[in-house]
Amino acid sequence: MATIATVEKLGAHVGKTVTLQGWLYHKSSKGKLHFVQLRDGTGFVQCVVFKGAVSDELFEAVGRAGQESSLVLEGEVKADARAPGGYEVGVTDGRVLQAVEGYPITPKEHGPDFLLNHRHLWLRSKRQWALMRIRDAVITAIRTFYDERGFVCIDSPIFTPAACEGTSTLFEVQYFEEKAYLTQSGQLYAEATAMALGKVYCFGPTFRAEKSKTRRHLTEFWMLEPEMAYATLDDVMQLAEDMLVFLAAEVLRRRRPELEALERDLSKLEAVRSPFPRLSYDEAAKVLSEHPGSEFRYGDDFGAPDETVLSNRYDRPVMVHRYPAEVKAFYMKRDPADPSKALCVDVLGSEGVGELIGGSQREDDLEALERRIAEHGLPKEAFEWYLDLRRYGSVPHGGFGLGLERTVAWIAGVEHVREAIPFPRMLYRLYP
Repeated sequence: MATIATVEKLGAHVGKTVTLQGWLYHKSSKGKLHFVQLRDGTGFVQCVVFKGAVSDELFEAVGRAGQESSLVLEGEVKADARAPGGYEVGVTDGRVLQAVEGYPITPKEHGPDFLLNHRHLWLRSKRQWALMRIRDAVITAIRTFYDERGFVCIDSPIFTPAACEGTSTLFEVQYFEEKAYLTQSGQLYAEATAMALGKVYCFGPTFRAEKSKTRRHLTEFWMLEPEMAYATLDDVMQLAEDMLVFLAAEVLRRRRPELEALERDLSKLEAVRSPFPRLSYDEAAKVLSEHPGSEFRYGDDFGAPDETVLSNRYDRPVMVHRYPAEVKAFYMKRDPADPSKALCVDVLGSEGVGELIGGSQREDDLEALERRIAEHGLPKEAFEWYLDLRRYGSVPHGGFGLGLERTVAWIAGVEHVREAIPFPRMLYRLYP
């Protein structure tokens, strides 16, 4: 048997005979020729099945095989600039493992509900293949970025006894004899581990029970949350900027064919370079107040239309810092220069995608944090462990949260975050 190869690595086998294991993505036939586009999970390649070069049985079996039939094909790898991916395989042997008929996702147009109901099969399409490989590259780049900078990966619990920001958007579950919540953030636990390990990050699933149906929202999504001891807001902002620049560059380096399959404008990603523009909330509010048709009112947090207006002004992400404290979470430290503002930052992605990152310097003063908990009507007893972090060795510290799916959608240039996760969970979507 010839060497088993993957489509992604065919360039290393030009002039040699290899075995490919995959599925029939598309086929066209002309007389004594079958042109088979084979996919194997790593890429797509054209395999030419000529009647004179293979057995009659194989030629006829390939002719009967429909979309998504599973195939093992053997043949010589040839460089061909006209072929998809730059290579072609002249088939000399092989077999059809399963001949498929009636595959439900055909080349015709399908509506989003149909495709989401068949998500387990839709993932096989070239667009979804590209998106999942880009997601993988973003995840790998995130872990590389933090590993190279001395951060320790920790895992925050998914069951929590209390909320970071109130319980109105949390899923409540019965936890034996008491109530618990599915986490909406691992941040508070990351703060605890940062006091033990210095620089940490947690990276896992989070849940929001918002009854939202926008293109930017999922009820289950993945969140990256780095946390640093001895850090100020400026440190948090610099870390966020360095990370986004690194992520864009890594995806360009590792997943260019996938970006091209999505017809992504690569110049948009190449523009993601330091420095990012930085606006105070007051400066951003002035921009919005002067924008035609804006309904923004000073003192409010920014809505999706406001974020779009701001991000469309730049060719790279923009940082907006120091929002009014009243619209931000209880754990954010007040700005000593203006106590009405919080030492926080939102990073808005370019091309109008909205918020990618939300972060802050955390409140490190025990009495101030106790007041904030009371002002927000939160149960102090549930936060005693969190207050201990301020009782025993408190230091300035900060961090942020990045939504993975929004980031993947931004880098890939897709409209809806539902395509940036293998099996999306949304307001009316729990299947498959």
